[in-house]
Amino acid sequence: ESSFLLGNAQIVDWPVVYSNDGFCKLSGYHRADVMQKSSTCSFMYGELTDKKTIEKVRQTFDNYESNCFEVLLYKKNRTPVWFYMQIAPIRNEHEKVVLFLCTFKDITLFKQPIEDDSTKGWTKFARLTRALTNSRSVLQQLTPMNKTEVVHKHSRLAEVLQLGSDILPQYKQEAPKTPPHIILHYCAFKTTWDWVILILTFYTAIMVPYNVSFKTKQNNIAWLVLDSVVDVIFLVDIVLNFHTTFVGPGGEVISDPKLIRMNYLKTWFVIDLLSCLPYDIINAFENVDEVNHCIVFLSLFFSESVVSFLFFFLIQGISSLFSSLKVVRLLRLGRVARKLDHYLEYGAAVLVLLVCVFGLVAHWLACIWYSIGDYEVIDEVTNTIQIDSWLYQLALSIGTPYRYNTSAGIWEGGPSKDSLYVSSLYFTMTSLTTIGFGNIAPTTDVEKMFSVAMMMVG
Repeated sequence: ESSFLLGNAQIVDWPVVYSNDGFCKLSGYHRADVMQKSSTCSFMYGELTDKKTIEKVRQTFDNYESNCFEVLLYKKNRTPVWFYMQIAPIRNEHEKVVLFLCTFKDITLFKQPIEDDSTKGWTKFARLTRALTNSRSVLQQLTPMNKTEVVHKHSRLAEVLQLGSDILPQYKQEAPKTPPHIILHYCAFKTTWDWVILILTFYTAIMVPYNVSFKTKQNNIAWLVLDSVVDVIFLVDIVLNFHTTFVGPGGEVISDPKLIRMNYLKTWFVIDLLSCLPYDIINAFENVDEVNHCIVFLSLFFSESVVSFLFFFLIQGISSLFSSLKVVRLLRLGRVARKLDHYLEYGAAVLVLLVCVFGLVAHWLACIWYSIGDYEVIDEVTNTIQIDSWLYQLALSIGTPYRYNTSAGIWEGGPSKDSLYVSSLYFTMTSLTTIGFGNIAPTTDVEKMFSVAMMMVG
């Protein structure tokens, strides 16, 4: 029920290192707005704030003393409010002041009505009524405060303010020195590196489902090199994570190399390793000619034709497995969620995040929607076209129908991959927003079941 700030006593101007929800509600500031500002609350001073009180507050911080004040401060919307401010230094085991604890209580109701532009012209009764209606805790604030009640109330916060040596919280400073090969997790290099990994993770989240569902062959050397560079960067990230500090369960920074390695092996190592394997390079060897060369090579040593067939199916199975494992890279999005959690206090950031999540989900569903149509459009058993598939209907509507090549014995034609992706994304967007124009519609049972699930997601 208290409202308080914690300030660092070891740095100039005593910057705020923590503010609880009570202070945020009382002052109107978000926690991110208050962090690193002065614990003297100079950012809340205004024209009616008493200059002598400001000087006394600063002297209390300068002398590392304990004191209390009645001071007029301004909320974020510049509304003046009277606060009862208590300042208490917190010492560590070496009797050195390392923190300042500043608690606040709204005492506006006990003071004379504040004369500002919004109250001029009001009668005394109207001012009192306004003050009563604006307070959210009138009954608690009207309760008389005396020393006897404070003594009998066993409040941990009140005990801390009394500065008893037996109950002062033990605060240990973080050791700034680390082994030469260990990187601090909050240094500028690691922060920049994390943002690079964040961008590449979003790139992976977009391109991996597209490559898997649309079966894009990596014949383009530029894309193959780019994906290989991304794999190398993810591999370097694994090496750096083995040499990066982390925050322990007690809030301390762990810099012991053995503990860092054990912690990483227990948490993200397996997922990060699976996400950086060079699946694209492995899939580059899946063409039939190279498989046949391997079969001929084995036939020189084994005359049994069964071995050749087994090896052929083994190669094909491994290739399909690696293609599916590329989706494992999407598990890195769990690390993205931890990074974005810091920005959820901002309304604009939440709006942008929701739009990005909506677009990403629509992209994933579009890839699945195309995969369903691509699987059902041609019956591989009878080698016939399924006229009720949405891909067949789309091909007819845009003038690129499927045609059967009798010489090769395969089906050709159909829309281009770009047109297929745009049409799939268009359908998922209209379905998620419950619009559904009907020009692209599900016809088979599987397509209808997927559409129902997609509408529920929307």
